[in-house]
Amino acid sequence: MSIRTIVETGSTNADLLHLAAHGAREGEWLRAERQVAGRGRQGRVWESPAGNLYASTLVRLRAGDPPAASLALLAAVALHEALSLYVPGRAMLKWPNDVMVDGAKLAGILLERSGDAVVIGIGVNVAHHPVLPDRRTTSLAAQDCAIGAATLVEVLADVLARWITRWRDEGFDVVRRAWLAAAHPVGTALSVRDGETRLEALFDGLDADGALVLRLADGTRRVMHAGDVFLP
Repeated sequence: MSIRTIVETGSTNADLLHLAAHGAREGEWLRAERQVAGRGRQGRVWESPAGNLYASTLVRLRAGDPPAASLALLAAVALHEALSLYVPGRAMLKWPNDVMVDGAKLAGILLERSGDAVVIGIGVNVAHHPVLPDRRTTSLAAQDCAIGAATLVEVLADVLARWITRWRDEGFDVVRRAWLAAAHPVGTALSVRDGETRLEALFDGLDADGALVLRLADGTRRVMHAGDVFLP
């Protein structure tokens, strides 16, 4: 495992995908003090002022690994564990991999794949948090935590490496159980937007592959593999 820090880049994910195509090894991390073209899920712009954490790491898929898509929940579990060291008992996961504190978004994850290379991009609001029209946000500083991004990435790298080992040795279900333990409880009201469709339903867990399971008002269950999830 190695962590390299640069002052500024467009996107650490884009940089690491390029490095992966030229032989970068699993466990390499790239952290930028500032990004000028950061991205969130579904192509959203990720605001990137100096002081927050913008980092990406590389996983090389091997024969016999659990499905690559399950790395999204694995990364969420690892990030939740690392952040819980600084906001103990207050961080919570929202499907698929947002970390929330008191209903406000603290951190997010973006996975991108090229061949056997999966890049896990992680953004944490350490010193600042954006003001958004459609969702609440927070930062570690707003939670009276003085940790810096350089220290946080070292802690996160250790935690993530341990979870990748468990994922390979024990299978995806150990990750799934850990994710459920860190998330809002079954029965929580959720609003899910998938394109132009919006559903109001209750959280009913995850299926065996990690997809979101909803309980609709008529009692039927619906499995969602994509969509934006909002807490009330």
